[in-house]
Amino acid sequence: MIEKLQHRFALSRKGAVDMVKACISVTVTNMAFMMSAGILYKLISDLLDNSLTKEKLPVYIAGIIGILFLIALTNFIQYNSTFLSTYRESGVRRTTLAEKLRKLPLSFFAKKDLSDLTATIMADCAQIETASSHWIPEFIGALISTSIVGISMFIFFDWRMALASFWVIPAAFFTIAASSKAQKKAVKKLYNCKLELGDGVQECLETVRDLRAYNAQEKYMDGLEKIIRNVEKQSLFTELKLAVFVNSASIILKLGIATTALVGGTLLAKGEITLLTFFMFLMVVSRLYDPMQITLQNFAAIIAATVQCERLDEVLSHDIQTGTDRMTNKGYDIVFDHVSFSYDDTAVLRDVTFTAKQGEVTALIGPSGGGKTTVSRLAARFWDIDKGRISLGGMDISKADPETLFSAYSIVFQDVTLFNQSVMENIRIGKKDASDEEVLHAARLANCDDFVTRLPQGYNTFIGENGSELSGGERQRISIARAFLKDAPVILLDEATASLDAENETQIQQALSELIKDKTVLIIAHRMRTIANADHIVVLKDGRVAEEGTPAELYEKSGIYRRMAEQQIISQNWKM
Repeated sequence: MIEKLQHRFALSRKGAVDMVKACISVTVTNMAFMMSAGILYKLISDLLDNSLTKEKLPVYIAGIIGILFLIALTNFIQYNSTFLSTYRESGVRRTTLAEKLRKLPLSFFAKKDLSDLTATIMADCAQIETASSHWIPEFIGALISTSIVGISMFIFFDWRMALASFWVIPAAFFTIAASSKAQKKAVKKLYNCKLELGDGVQECLETVRDLRAYNAQEKYMDGLEKIIRNVEKQSLFTELKLAVFVNSASIILKLGIATTALVGGTLLAKGEITLLTFFMFLMVVSRLYDPMQITLQNFAAIIAATVQCERLDEVLSHDIQTGTDRMTNKGYDIVFDHVSFSYDDTAVLRDVTFTAKQGEVTALIGPSGGGKTTVSRLAARFWDIDKGRISLGGMDISKADPETLFSAYSIVFQDVTLFNQSVMENIRIGKKDASDEEVLHAARLANCDDFVTRLPQGYNTFIGENGSELSGGERQRISIARAFLKDAPVILLDEATASLDAENETQIQQALSELIKDKTVLIIAHRMRTIANADHIVVLKDGRVAEEGTPAELYEKSGIYRRMAEQQIISQNWKM
């Protein structure tokens, strides 16, 4: 049961145990309130029979005090088991989610956009928190306590009155349960509309400069307004659908008062029940039905919350990349051995075989979409391959823990990611325990000094979200400085100098020449001058190795490499 609760409501094991405790405490609290009605019944019965003696009076007083104490105790336990435990579990859930995301393969993130994951971490977790603290314990507790009271009424009192009073409860719950499929469908549709709106707002903020440059704001805002109206429309539709079923169940529940009064009056007229029994059933249904309406609403809310639970469980149950935390490689040659890789059933690489040797620069070139970036990502186990084998120094990288494997790699992406921290701290990401002197040395090698010295606080200047205060070339140089600082034995460069001007590119290339000595270098580049001195070139086309060799060998073959080189010469000589 604990494991089912964990998956059903995206809980930790302790969170599932606490939820069981919460449900039990709510049940006991409800039963304590019901016991007060039992004492009242006995007291009235004794009064009517003139059998209330001095000896019985202290028993009733002690019973009332005991019930009050039990209600206070169970309420205290209930509060700790629902609210306090839920808030702790909410923190655990977010931490667990973050840890899980850290270990997931990047193929998972390729299928999710930023707003979707943000909604999972923030909105979904908040919704589950509300469900765990308010809806689920109250619903389960009410269900159990009502069942106990109903069974007691059948056994110890009159089964006909019990049937007249309690038949509406399963009928009302069945009405809500029958709507579960329709509710989930409506909630999923609403959620997708909200995600589309989040994407639209985020895209608008990110592209506001381009929208203004092309006078496209009005057209874009018209489209965004349609999305907003769609969210509004879907929200109203979802609420209406929920209200129809909940109100229908509430109407059915109210019928219980009529059937209790009708059957009770008939039996009372025939003399088959006492007035006190009739009064007691009326008191029970009046005490039971109002809270039961809230329980029905909780039930509907729980059904709707399953969408968020499923989204969270999708992340928490996703397979992670595992492996040994010991590096067993001998050297740092990267070998692709008949590697095939697909993304969403679309073949990206087909039977790719080549070797990037330690101490050499291996360049990946070819037409766009040929698989160059995919190869570089697979070399660092960003994704796991479908067929074949990738090894680092003879070690199968699929057997190594990704975080341990990354310690051997310095990676410079074409798209640089920076943080709203100082230049110093952004570079220090390459080596978290690096001294200031080491950071400054790496920055000088990456030619960062000339622009950092112009900043207000130099290396202590905060550079804005994703380095918004810097140019593309300046951001790229900080990324390269990280690689210098890490000084790993394997270097992956994905268009590392694409954002640099010719002068800075030359200076960075000179610095890179020092960085890559005796290291395994895998470089992706479109500029032929960037790979002119490469030791080995692998030409990829349509996911296959089309050509392979030194620059001179490939130029003699008059194939793809030569054609690309000649076309680039033509483009460089082009004039307005």
